[in-house]
Amino acid sequence: MCGIAGIVCSTVERTPERGFLERMGESLAHRGPDQSGVYAAPGVGIVHRRLSIIDLVHGRQPMVGGDGRWVLSYNGEIYNFRELKQELAGIGYEFEGHSDTEVLLQAWRAWGRACVERFIGMFAFALWDGETRELHLVRDRLGIKPLYYGFTREGDFVFGSELKALLVHPGLERELDPLAIEEYLALGYVPDPRSILKRVCTLPPAHTLCFRAGESEPAPQPYWDVDLEARREGGEGEQAEALRERLVDAVRLRLVADVPLGAFLSGGVDSSAVVALMSEAMPAAVQTCAIGFDDPAFDETKYSRQVAQHFATDHDERIVHAAGHEMFGRLAEVYDAPFADSSALPTYAVCELARRRVKVALSGDGGDEVFAGYRRYRWHLRESRVRELLPAGLRKPVFGVLGRLYPKADWAPQVLRAKTTLQALARDTVEAYFHTVSSIPQSVRQRLYSARFRSELQGYSALELFREHARRAPTDDPLRIAQYLDLKTWLPGDILTKVDRASMAHALEVRVPLLDHRVVEWGMALPRRHKIHDGEGKYLLKRALERDLPHEIIYRRKQGFAVPLKQWFRGPLVEPFEQVLGDSALAGSGFFDMDALQALWREHQSGVGDHGTVLWSLLMLNGSLERLSPQRFVPAEAPNIRRQA
Repeated sequence: MCGIAGIVCSTVERTPERGFLERMGESLAHRGPDQSGVYAAPGVGIVHRRLSIIDLVHGRQPMVGGDGRWVLSYNGEIYNFRELKQELAGIGYEFEGHSDTEVLLQAWRAWGRACVERFIGMFAFALWDGETRELHLVRDRLGIKPLYYGFTREGDFVFGSELKALLVHPGLERELDPLAIEEYLALGYVPDPRSILKRVCTLPPAHTLCFRAGESEPAPQPYWDVDLEARREGGEGEQAEALRERLVDAVRLRLVADVPLGAFLSGGVDSSAVVALMSEAMPAAVQTCAIGFDDPAFDETKYSRQVAQHFATDHDERIVHAAGHEMFGRLAEVYDAPFADSSALPTYAVCELARRRVKVALSGDGGDEVFAGYRRYRWHLRESRVRELLPAGLRKPVFGVLGRLYPKADWAPQVLRAKTTLQALARDTVEAYFHTVSSIPQSVRQRLYSARFRSELQGYSALELFREHARRAPTDDPLRIAQYLDLKTWLPGDILTKVDRASMAHALEVRVPLLDHRVVEWGMALPRRHKIHDGEGKYLLKRALERDLPHEIIYRRKQGFAVPLKQWFRGPLVEPFEQVLGDSALAGSGFFDMDALQALWREHQSGVGDHGTVLWSLLMLNGSLERLSPQRFVPAEAPNIRRQA
C-alpha cells in the first residue's frame, strides 16, 4: 500500500516547488514509510510514499516510462499482474523488475484506459501523460482504495489518497459542504462523491477521471458496475461447490507478498472462512489476531480463539478498554473527515496489533453485502412483502397514521416496538431502506439543526443520494436494491474507509478476498433463495463452508464489531462530550441548536433515552471541524509554486 498525491498547475509556466510536494508526501508518510519520491516538471508535480510489499528492490515511484512521457503514482495491488506481464511481454513490452507497478504502467501504454477492465485487485492511481498534458485518476471497482481531488482558489488541481494531502495547499478552500454534513449525520460517513469540503470530491469507485489544465472541472466516467439483471441458476450443492472454488482462488491470489502476511479473525463466518482457506493454501501456521472488549456483552474473543485452535493458527489478541480518551482524538486525525462508525476503535486496535508481526493482513469484509448477511436485509424483505399486499395509495395513509400514533417504546420488548415498522411500511422500498440504515433519524437531525443550517440545506435530505443510486438499478427486487445501495454507499463510505484509514495509520496493507470483483459479480447474480433461506442469511456461503468450519461458528448469531457507546457516554466519555457542549468547534459552527443538544445530553445522562450514536457522531464531527481549521495545514514556507523563468 502507498500514499499518492500531486498537483496540476493552472498554467504550464508554473512548476511546483519540491518543498511543497515533499510536504504533501509527509502528510501521507504513515501510508508509505519505506520510500518517498517526487516528480516535478513545468505545470505538474506528483508525489509517492511507498509501503513495500512486492519487489522490494524495484517498483520505486513515481515511475517514469515511455521515454519520459508517462509518470505513475499508484496505491494498491494488482493480483493478476504476473499473467498480465506475460501477456504484455508477448506483444513486445520489456520489464526491469517484477513489480505490479511496472505492469500497470505498461498495461496503460498498451491498452489505454481499457486496461483497468483487465485488473483484478484494489487500486487508486494517478497517471500523467506528458505528451497530451492530461492527468488520469483511476479508482478500483469497489472503492477499496481512496482518492480525493479538488481545486484551489488559483485554479490548481490537487489530488491525494487522503484529504490531509490536499489540505497542505494554502489555496485550498475549506468551506464546509452543508449537504455533506446532512449526509454524514444521516449515515455516519460522508458518501461518494462528496467530501466534507465544498471544493473537494472523492472519485467514486469504478470511475476514471481525465483532467487537462485550463479546462473546466472534469466529470468522472464509470468503467464497471454490478449487473443486477444477471441471474445464476443451478442446484444448491453445485452452486456451493462453485462458490468455494471462487473463494479459494480469490484467497490464493491475495497470498502473494515478499513480506510477512496474516489475517484478522473475529470468529465470524467471513473472517473464519478466509483463515480456513489460508490455512489450506499456506505451508506454515497462519498468523491471526483479534480484538475484544472488557464488556462481555460485546466481546467475541471466545469464538476467535475457537477458530484459531481449530486451524492451529499463531494467534494473538488484545482487549479494548474505555479508559482514557486519547484514542478518540486520534480517530479525528486518522480519518480527517468526520467518521461516526464507532467500530473504527476496535478496527484501529486490531490493525495496530497485526502490524507488530505482519505487514499484510487479509480480512473478511464484504461477505455481508455480497451474500446478504445483514439482519436488516431479512427485515427489509419481510416489510416489502407486506407493502406488496396493499397499493401505495392505501398503504401510505394507513400505516403513516398508525406510525405517528403508536408510541415510541425503546424500553419495551422488541415485539412491542412497532412504531418504526409501521412507519417503514408507509414508505417505498428505497425510502424504507434509507431509514433502516440511517444512524440518526431525520426527526432527530431536524431537532438538532439550527434554523440557519436548515435554511442552508434548502430542503435537501440524504435520501436523495439513495434515490439517485436506485434509479441506476434495473431491478424491482427489494433485496437486490438494498444490496446495490450498500455497494454504492455503505461499503465504500463506511466499511472500506474504516479499514483503509485504520490500517494505513499503522502502515499495514489489508486485502479483501470476498471483494474480488469476480466473486461480487457471481454472488450478486445468485437467486434470493441462495442468499436468504428459511430466515438464514448468507445461506449459500455457509453451505459452501460446511466442510471447512465448525457448525457452531457458521450458524451462530451474528454479533458484529459493536462498541458500548451507551455506557461510555455515561462514563469515560462524559468529560470529552461536555467540552463539545462548551467552547468547541461544533458549538461555534452555527450548524446546531445547542439548547436542543443540551436537552439530548440530559436525556442520555438521566437514562430517559439512549442517544449514544448521536453523541458519538457529534463528538467525531467536532474533532474533524477542529482539524479542518484553515490555520492547521498552511505550510510555513511560501510561495508553494515557482514560476518558470
